[in-house]
Amino acid sequence: MSKTKVLPLLDAPVSEEVAPCCPPLTERPFTAEEAETAARMFKALGDPVRLRLFSAVASHEGGEACVCDISDVGVSQPTVSHHLKKLKEAGLLTSERRGTWVYYRVEPSVLAAMGKLLMLPTAA
Repeated sequence: MSKTKVLPLLDAPVSEEVAPCCPPLTERPFTAEEAETAARMFKALGDPVRLRLFSAVASHEGGEACVCDISDVGVSQPTVSHHLKKLKEAGLLTSERRGTWVYYRVEPSVLAAMGKLLMLPTAA
């Protein structure tokens, strides 16, 4: 079992309505805690290699990807592992070891929470 702390991006389980860590950016100013949480997420995605890896996992058939399927991003394998670790620490990826391979997945609720954070207000 991993000792990596997952950020509280969600307030509700996947099966219920998804609540992001923070209100939509246009709703009100963030609290200090909300800003810290959102900044960790955006910082993790602020690196082009990490963004490519996150995209590769998110778009992979079946919703999960073996590290062997996504490591061709133009950097060495140890660097890929470092970037995947940073994405996990930010709460954006989960992983499971199966034999000698590690499989990564993006929880659908994480993508939904990210979308809600960036949503524009709806017209009344």
